Amino acid sequence: MDVRFEDRRDAGRLLGESVRERAAGQDWPDPVVIALPRGGVPVGAQVARALDAPLDVLVVRKIGAPGRPEVGIGAIAGEAPPLFDGRALRMLGITPDELGADVARERTELHRREALYRRGAPAPDLRGRAVVLVDDGLATGVTARAAARLLRDEEPERLVLAVPVGDRRAVAELRTEVDDLVCLSQPADFRAVGLWYEDFEQVGDEEVLGVLAGLAVPARLRPTRHR
Repeated sequence: MDVRFEDRRDAGRLLGESVRERAAGQDWPDPVVIALPRGGVPVGAQVARALDAPLDVLVVRKIGAPGRPEVGIGAIAGEAPPLFDGRALRMLGITPDELGADVARERTELHRREALYRRGAPAPDLRGRAVVLVDDGLATGVTARAAARLLRDEEPERLVLAVPVGDRRAVAELRTEVDDLVCLSQPADFRAVGLWYEDFEQVGDEEVLGVLAGLAVPARLRPTRHR
């Protein structure tokens, strides 16, 4: 069924109901919602409320196609090497080395946002927990894939990807990266995430900070990670 959402909060409310139903029949220990800023944060907030779970963020930066920055052909998460969509690179006739300057620029922005959103607090320990990764939609899926792989390294008990809407091929490919995937709508004529929202205005840093202030992971759940 194709669904058009009023805004990200509406999408998050509906997604939260679906995720809560999925969790009810399974063992999801000590769940935590990890949202991709900025657009995934208002969605993730509603999912966190539905699960009565804390909310945290994972900053992932998209690497856009030359001349078309809105088209994701790669992504970076944490300090992991960039992840590229090999099929897209072949179609464009470019190599990862040619995108070095773009990667460096996005890495700088990633660090800026991490410092802004986290305010010096360490990320929560995810080992043995049910982690619900949330974004506002899947287009190419490359940013969600980069995030999922980084989170998998944190040894969660269960890794769930939850999005309101997604491209069918991207959703199918992402299923192999996670233990469970919840997607409310996979339109045949997808084209872009924003087309499935009545209001898809850009989410600003202040909105992200405001949401996190109300739903952030408590200090007791923020031990230093062991590598």
